Amino acid sequence: MGKFLAAWLFIGVALCLTFPMVLTVIYLGEPDLGAISCGYFGSFLMAGAYLSVGSMTSAMTRNQVISFILSVVICLFLVLAGWPPVTDILSGWAPIWLVDVVSGFSFMPHFASMERGVIDLRDLCYFVSVIFFMLFANGVILQNRKAA
Repeated sequence: MGKFLAAWLFIGVALCLTFPMVLTVIYLGEPDLGAISCGYFGSFLMAGAYLSVGSMTSAMTRNQVISFILSVVICLFLVLAGWPPVTDILSGWAPIWLVDVVSGFSFMPHFASMERGVIDLRDLCYFVSVIFFMLFANGVILQNRKAA
């Protein structure tokens, strides 16, 4: 848990260091500050979800390279599952309810509403659920490894 929180805090600091670009845009024009702040918040939540996936794969394997490859594959699935070209291909041979379920696992529709400036409770619950589920799985994997 400490490893996850430290990495998430580090990413939060990295996001804060991009704030001078927002100040430049404010100086040059009239941006929608609600959309900008929601985009930052959504980026922070999505980074936490990516980190939790990486923590889980790190606990699953002893090899760092295999852990990296597994986390990239899982995160790629979580991004591409809601991408319209992928859902169009799936809708050609799968039932529409299955396509909706698969696309519901994607990060992108949940992040897209946040980058438009809308914080929906469903999106917030999605990212928090992904983080908690992956960290819970991480704990279970570590407990099983400790018992063995």
